Amino acid sequence: MGKGQKLYSKAKQIVAGGNMLLSKRPEMFLPEQWPSYFSKSKGCEVWDLDGKRYIDTLMMPGTNSLGYNYEEIDEAVKETINSGNMSTLNAPEEVELTERLVELHPWADMARFARSGGEANSVAIRLARAASGKDNVAFCGYHGWHDWYLASNLSDSKGLDGHLLPGLDPHGVPKNLKDSVHPFEYNNFDKLEEIVKTKNIGVIKMEVYRNKEPENNFLHRVRKLANEHNIVLVFDECTSGFRKNFGGLHKLYDVEPDVAMFGKALGNGYAVTAVLGKREVMQAAEKSFISSTFWTERIGSSAALATLKAMDKEKSWEKITSTGESINKEWIKLSQEYELPITISGLAALTTFTFKSKNALAYKTLITQEMLKKGYLAATAVYVCTAHTPEIIKTYLENLKSLFQIIKECEEGRDVMKLLEGPIAHSGFKRLN
Repeated sequence: MGKGQKLYSKAKQIVAGGNMLLSKRPEMFLPEQWPSYFSKSKGCEVWDLDGKRYIDTLMMPGTNSLGYNYEEIDEAVKETINSGNMSTLNAPEEVELTERLVELHPWADMARFARSGGEANSVAIRLARAASGKDNVAFCGYHGWHDWYLASNLSDSKGLDGHLLPGLDPHGVPKNLKDSVHPFEYNNFDKLEEIVKTKNIGVIKMEVYRNKEPENNFLHRVRKLANEHNIVLVFDECTSGFRKNFGGLHKLYDVEPDVAMFGKALGNGYAVTAVLGKREVMQAAEKSFISSTFWTERIGSSAALATLKAMDKEKSWEKITSTGESINKEWIKLSQEYELPITISGLAALTTFTFKSKNALAYKTLITQEMLKKGYLAATAVYVCTAHTPEIIKTYLENLKSLFQIIKECEEGRDVMKLLEGPIAHSGFKRLN
């Protein structure tokens, strides 16, 4: 066992849940073998506690589209630290950041800031419920860990299974929230319309895009439905924002929400999320108590301003989308060469492939295991950053090719379980042993 594995064994005994984020649990990648902790990072390189260097193609959970330790952003943060991060008075950067985001999204009038995506989603729900005067929510996609969202599984224990993470038990969520939130499938307008007509919906909350493109004018029909029923339309762009364009993905589809959230890439690794909205919705904050100490710290807003400047300079969204598209093409070539059917999903900059096989999760684990030996943090997804140069991607794909050959042999009868040196990776939420 390396230092990271030993430390994680200790962490499981004293840190509730093992760590702070499910998608960074070692069990989600390579149980018992994952390095688990890092000592430093730069660009798309990561060093573990034993000093071993890896090329990170995962870049989980998607916060650093400009790569790790981006100099201009870090310098802006250091300047903020030197000037003081907190005081009795407010940070002027939050006003400047609001102006910049509203400039990018002219439909919006006001903003509130938080430090995590779950917080931003909950703020948006509170504001939208207050503005609409109705409690019930129709949602599509993944929106965090808070009570309002997990309440879906009070009505149906598998209500959230199709929205990124299966197996989320609503333990600790008040039972009286049952039937307050109602899931619908992306592109299934008829189901959404049925929910709106029968459940007194006040808020429609959805991701603009995760794995599927909108079909049959879906987003425009949702906007029209919200207008007709006095419903606040909320777009969650915590993941999709600044990946395919400079701002929100909804701008590409010419659909304006009433509220939108942006996070992850907004601070390039520093904690900041934004809730943007129309004045008539956002002013509900003056009637409903929404307040938190560390939303007033200065680093987040300073990092976001520096990140927006760096993105604009590099045209980062164009680079990462182009890189992701080239990766998709090469995955397809490998799939065809070895006759291994795959499904590719997600934005090009957040691309994922899945083997169409009963052993798909075992194959994913095998890829992670063998790529780790070659010096890569890898699986069946690539969250692209600007530090992923053509040469890095070329070498990554060359290493991946030999694994497609092995997986082909497994599809023809070789036992994949004999190739694994530990348990299969988890695919959703599971209790730690």
